[in-house]
Amino acid sequence: MIADIRLQNFRSYADASFELGPSINIIVGPNASGKTNLLEALLVLARGSSYRASDNELVAFNKPWARLDAHLSNNSLRTVKIIQKPQPAKSFEFDSKTLKRLNLDHTLPVVLFEPNHLSLLSGQPEIRRAYIDELLEQTVLGYSGLRREYRRALAQRNSLLKKGHPAQSQLFPWNVRLSELAGQVVRQRNELVSTLNNKIGATYLDLAHGSTKINLVYRATWEAENYQSNLLKKLETSTETDIWRGFTGSGPHREDLAVLFNNHPAQEAASRGEARTLVLGLKILELEIIKTNRGITPLLLMDDVFSELDGARRRALTNYLKPYQTFITTTDADVVVQNFTETCNILPIVKHY
Repeated sequence: MIADIRLQNFRSYADASFELGPSINIIVGPNASGKTNLLEALLVLARGSSYRASDNELVAFNKPWARLDAHLSNNSLRTVKIIQKPQPAKSFEFDSKTLKRLNLDHTLPVVLFEPNHLSLLSGQPEIRRAYIDELLEQTVLGYSGLRREYRRALAQRNSLLKKGHPAQSQLFPWNVRLSELAGQVVRQRNELVSTLNNKIGATYLDLAHGSTKINLVYRATWEAENYQSNLLKKLETSTETDIWRGFTGSGPHREDLAVLFNNHPAQEAASRGEARTLVLGLKILELEIIKTNRGITPLLLMDDVFSELDGARRRALTNYLKPYQTFITTTDADVVVQNFTETCNILPIVKHY
């Protein structure tokens, strides 16, 4: 839990401090006032990077550095420093201990919902793959490294393919390595999707008060237990096709997560309101999975989440938020406040650029 935060030269903030409540925090202000920038600062503080920008974009215009400082509820201090000049760099300080990179143990668990997450249902498969992988990175020790190694092996194989007709002796080690890593990736993805699928139906019905049947299916090319050997055979027999393409055509980087509404693809069957409710349901499950796997209650960041929900769905959603330190942005605090019986912490943001 974060007790307070100070932002210096971060996005639109020259120097601003906020006292944060332990439960519901409502960030209210007009459009373009910096509400989302504050959410982004909390995310960077928690996990070390932004969801929408590179490090250099986080530094205020024409400033050499940005800095975030926060006290946690256990009185520990976290600091993030992003330097632009003279040499780009980023560092983290936890109670005077300096780190250049965060592993899972150093991060604060956090779940984000923002409007672009609706593309989880309607967008390209890479969006759904990233959703699965990012949740695994927050819950499975070592998955971040596994994902990084898979990308490296894939890049190495693709580089050889683009050179045209590489020797089999050059490709073979990367075929083996890619297959080995792919088998691990698919097993982890399958386990996570199975967990989500077992719970999403009931969560969705609770939020939507309807009778829609929801199913999540990870569409792997082969069964997990034989994935490694099958992929290796495929890579060996499709070399010419892959050379012609210029990239590796098989593996976890080409697979998809199917989201079904009454056995029909969500992008065809779900209305915008249903899609938003389903994504919110997935975010609620993220909270529960992270809390169970890591034994730490995650932060919840919600950007403009109430704007397209009706009264019943707002009330259903608020029941899930109570156990979490939550940050909700809005242009109209009254729309949010009326859904909470306990005291909310209001963070007014004035337009300052």
